Amino acid sequence: MTDQPTRFPRFFITARAPCPYLPGKVERKVFAELRGPDAARMSESLGRIGFRRSQNVVYRPSCEGCSACISVRIVARAFRPSASQRRLIRRNADLEVAACDPWATEEQFDLLKRYLAARHPTGGMATMDGYDFADMIETSPVDTVVVEYRLPSESGRPGRLVGACLTDKQSDGLSMVYSFFDPEIAGRGGLGTFMILDHVLRAAAVGMDYVYLGYWVKGSPSMDYKRHFAPLEALLPDGWRLLPAAPRESTSRRRAVLEA
Repeated sequence: MTDQPTRFPRFFITARAPCPYLPGKVERKVFAELRGPDAARMSESLGRIGFRRSQNVVYRPSCEGCSACISVRIVARAFRPSASQRRLIRRNADLEVAACDPWATEEQFDLLKRYLAARHPTGGMATMDGYDFADMIETSPVDTVVVEYRLPSESGRPGRLVGACLTDKQSDGLSMVYSFFDPEIAGRGGLGTFMILDHVLRAAAVGMDYVYLGYWVKGSPSMDYKRHFAPLEALLPDGWRLLPAAPRESTSRRRAVLEA
């Protein structure tokens, strides 16, 4: 026996738990710890086969009898915003955007608490405290930033923080790990959608290929917004493949998406 580090991570599987997306379903995840000098490369390699990062762990669904969770990514350089997306970009063009070091702040945590209280009051993150939040932001073995979105500055002072996204930088694009925003700000609407659009446009501008959005869950209304970013690739049994374009949105559906 030697103390040489293992070349591949050890994988584990979680216990069964209620699925947060599909009523009546049970979820399990397979996961591995990211550590050592190859952590960043391992995270990116596993990301290309459907894993997601959370702190120093990567995971993916491994549910018995269900394959509804499908990894998706936007093809950034081929992306062309729809008419409603272009309007949303113009509406929020004055926001000041900065990529910050992954260091948790009280301002970010206050924003997260307002977001969770309004959008996910019974979710697993609703009981998160400041220490949990700091772990989420600061525990990363990969190249990570917090992209902040602020109202225009006044009198030389930074504007109010209205959106933030924990984002991993990869060789082939950006992975949006977790985003949150002010759910009550007037006159903006669709900040969640705008942050995705902003990531796609910035990735394309520097020649990156993709923006990874995590999982699209077929049959889950809360995840269906991801279908409205085209071209969108899905990780299927035979590899990454383009999904058919989503049906044209109705007026009521567009309103719902803009509130995402």
